[in-house]
This record gives sequence, C-alpha cells and structure tokens, in this order.
Amino acid sequence: MRSCCALSFFALLVVFTSFFTITGCGGSNIASNSISPAAHPSPSPVPSPAPAPSPAPAPGTPSSTVIDNVEDSPNWLTCGACGNTGATGAVASYTFTPGMASPSEDGRSTQFSIAASVAFSNAYFYRQYAPVTGQITALTYEFDLFVPSGMENAPQAIEFECQQTVNGWVYNFAWQAEYVGTKTWRIFDYGLKRWDTSGIPFTGFAPNTWHHIVAEYHNDTANHVVWHDALTVDGVRFPVNISHNAAFTNGRNQFSNAFQLDSNSKATPYQVYVDKMRVMYQ
Repeated sequence: MRSCCALSFFALLVVFTSFFTITGCGGSNIASNSISPAAHPSPSPVPSPAPAPSPAPAPGTPSSTVIDNVEDSPNWLTCGACGNTGATGAVASYTFTPGMASPSEDGRSTQFSIAASVAFSNAYFYRQYAPVTGQITALTYEFDLFVPSGMENAPQAIEFECQQTVNGWVYNFAWQAEYVGTKTWRIFDYGLKRWDTSGIPFTGFAPNTWHHIVAEYHNDTANHVVWHDALTVDGVRFPVNISHNAAFTNGRNQFSNAFQLDSNSKATPYQVYVDKMRVMYQ
C-alpha cells in the first residue's frame, strides 16, 4: 500500500521475511495485517441504500492514546505480495517518500506510489507498533488524501486499516474505496475473508485538493465483535453501524495500521499524498 523519494522495500522484505510468515488474509503474523485487494473480491451482497449523512461530522472517538503524523515516519514497512489474495502473485513496483513539502498541509506529507507491471497487483504499506495488550474498545483512524490531476481515475481501489491481535483474536478495522465494480465504500470481514459494501456510494476523489477521511469503530469486547460506526468524507458523516466477528487465529499480540494502493486492469501507474494521519484508541 504507498510513494516519494523512490525508496525500495525489497531490502526490508528480506529482513522481515524471516520474522513474519506471509500467508495472506486470515493467516498469522504479517498475514494478519493484510487486506485482500479489490482485484480478487469475493461476491459482495447487493448494495443497500446509502445511509443519510449526518448534518455535521462527529469529533472522533475519544481516546486515551493518540499517534499523530503517522505518515511522517520513515518506518513504513512492506511485505511484497502480502496484500494479494493468499499472499501470492506478482509484486508491484512501489515507493514511498516522507517529507514532501508540496503538496502538503503542514509542510510534510508522504507520497505513496505504485507502478505495477501486472494488472490487479498492489502496494501494501504498514506501520507496526508495540502490541496493545488490553483489548481496544474504540478506535478512530483519520488522514488527509491528495490525488494529483490525471490520476484521479487510475486506481482499482484505495484501502486503509488498523488491526489489533490480542490473546489470539484479530480485530480488523478496514475500509476500501472501490473505483470499479460496486463503486462503493466497502468494509473487510476478516473472518469471512471478503469485502462487504457499506451502502455508501464512492464517486472518486476530485484531483488536486485535500480530502479528509475519518473512520470510527468500537468493539463489543464480551462477544469479540467489531463495529464500524461511521465514515466521514470531507465533512459529511455517514453512520454505518455494521458489525463483523473478530477472528481467532492464535496469533501473537500485534498492533498496526496500513495503507494500500491497488492497480487496475491496465496496471496504470499512479501516486497519492497523505498528510495529518492519526490513530486514536482506548
């Protein structure tokens, strides 16, 4: 998932292959940080009518822990084809560059890019944090996104997620903006390994402007259920209230956030910029 200063991730892949077992969505370790790309979607239910937007965005889920300016870190990692279904298939060329002065909102954005040679391959980027050993009860993931002119129709999809594995349970908080197919905002069901439509239409991102995205979640800690509470796009808040079960994998404790770019049927290269990325949880 990510672009700027053309930093190769193949050296990182060699280092981390010995530490993580790549088995795709539903596996353990790094696989538990992966999202199946829109290139290989499972059948999705018929979209329901779009929820009516609330008149004003919510301020975000209150949290006791805030990780700010996530995009500025040089410690983004990748894992080759781990964003592909089953963590197999072609590995796209991709880069990320932090510290971009323009375009940016605070003087430092990060560019994520993909230049695939095979259609429907992807670029998956993630940040790994110290494990959160208590179950997260509420989480908000937000960032600003800039798509350059001429690239506004290039993606197959853009995806982002947070994920906690604690005491063997995987709590996945993922969204996908699907450009092709349902053309909706979709939610990943980690246990069933499929993308489900939220019913919120996705009409693309206007180029050369910053778009603000906020995803809100909470967990039913007693029953191991993840709730997607709402998605806010450019100040319009869509209540979602869709749940899916956490998955028990017996994996080790982990906490991460990720960002992914999916290439389309023509493997059209493109890049995006991210600024003011924040993860809040309690």
